[in-house]
Amino acid sequence: MNLVSEMEQAFESFKREFEKFERGNKSAGTRARKSLQDIKKISQDIRNYIQESKKDEESK
Repeated sequence: MNLVSEMEQAFESFKREFEKFERGNKSAGTRARKSLQDIKKISQDIRNYIQESKKDEESK
């Protein structure tokens, strides 16, 4: 699975859990926060991938 697909999947999970949280399901808040952590990690992975790609281009 590529990073963009992972990001989309994590964001969809966040949206579902956040909607449940707003309706009063407190445990969904914990799951929503976990999804946000996943999004943060995937974002960092994407940033690293972009930076490495730029370095590879410059070295050619």
